Amino acid sequence: METVKQLFESSNMPVLAALLLGLLTAISPCPLATNITATAYISKTLSGRNKILLSGLLYTLGLAFSYTAIAMIIIFGASKFHVAKFFQSNGEKFVGPVMLLIGLIMLNVIKLNFLGKTNFTEKLQDKFKDKGLLGSFLLGILFAMAFCPYSGAMYFGVLIPMSIKSSIGFTLPIFYALGAGSLVLFFTFVIAFSMQKVGKYFNAVTKIEKVMRVVAGLLFVLTGLYYILIYLKIIE
Repeated sequence: METVKQLFESSNMPVLAALLLGLLTAISPCPLATNITATAYISKTLSGRNKILLSGLLYTLGLAFSYTAIAMIIIFGASKFHVAKFFQSNGEKFVGPVMLLIGLIMLNVIKLNFLGKTNFTEKLQDKFKDKGLLGSFLLGILFAMAFCPYSGAMYFGVLIPMSIKSSIGFTLPIFYALGAGSLVLFFTFVIAFSMQKVGKYFNAVTKIEKVMRVVAGLLFVLTGLYYILIYLKIIE
């Protein structure tokens, strides 16, 4: 548990922490659905190995653009209104409950059925189907802003406070985007070099998603409880 604490607190680890947060976001159910939509868009609208690979990269750059722009606005505001000092002195008070909440959502203990279902991603895919490579970049921008409970909690609840406290905070959303877009990058690579293996790899991802979600959920719950116990001074 001490290793996990160091991962989120150490000045030497924020880049790795941001990347891991992005990876956890990528395999969560809601972001996984948008990643699948993005992959479908790329496979249906583009042909040629180089264009497919470039499209996956542009999608990830779109994610990075949105995540970084939002973070810059928040961090600038935090700096202007001295929010950074607040997080530095009160971080453990909020990080514990937030991570505990994320873990309980991942484990489906807390259900968010009120959000319902939407065909928003399908509508976007149709809207950009004739825009080629530019469409991939635009999808990345818009999908990044379509926060769901998982990605919203990780981005606003963990990444942003970590970015405010870090001396390299402006770069962390880029690494978060790299992690969040990793599945699309992987599948575009597979599509470009071996289309017939896409189904095989996709099935493997969907099978491990539940296991990874449970493992990540338990990790978040335990880490959240650890921070809460530290704040309550039950443990040192």
